[in-house]
Amino acid sequence: MLRGNQRFVAGTPQHPRQDVERREELALAQAPHAALFGCSDSRLAAEIIFDKGLGDLFVVRNAGQVISDSVIGSLEYAVEVLHVPLILVLGHDACGAVAAAIDSTKPDARPLPPHIAELIAPIIPAVHRAAAAGHAHDAVEVGREHLRDTVAELLQRSELISDRIAAGTLAVVGANYKLLEGTAVPDVVIGNVLLAEH
Repeated sequence: MLRGNQRFVAGTPQHPRQDVERREELALAQAPHAALFGCSDSRLAAEIIFDKGLGDLFVVRNAGQVISDSVIGSLEYAVEVLHVPLILVLGHDACGAVAAAIDSTKPDARPLPPHIAELIAPIIPAVHRAAAAGHAHDAVEVGREHLRDTVAELLQRSELISDRIAAGTLAVVGANYKLLEGTAVPDVVIGNVLLAEH
């Protein structure tokens, strides 16, 4: 995935496995080599920024890459049924959900619609920790803290995923995507990433 991202950053993507033959090959089964859980932001098109093709990535996304039962279930499916050796959790700078979480803690904050407030609630602890560390309203620092929280919560709530990491058959990587440069920078690495090389 790093090599694909490097091609994307350099402006030399190969657009692999995006032809009619690949589509026909995948019609009856899939065997992705990684699962990606990321933010729904329209600028984080996983297959494009990692220069992947059809069937390469099992992608789960929501605003702010916030852990939920459906996210855990989807990632467990990728691990248990599709046997992916890697889960990449992808955060990014200039995240609207992170900005909303920061704004919601300000004294003059307007109430958010209930579903948005519920969605960003898991980001609020990262806002408070960043503020306590002297980085109040620093979206990059809050985003980094939230990414680490997301990875930790995934491992804490999914026994299946934790067990696979302990067994050496799964790795989880948390990375931050820089919108301007196009780079995905690893921040948290848990498990054996060498087995995930493809």
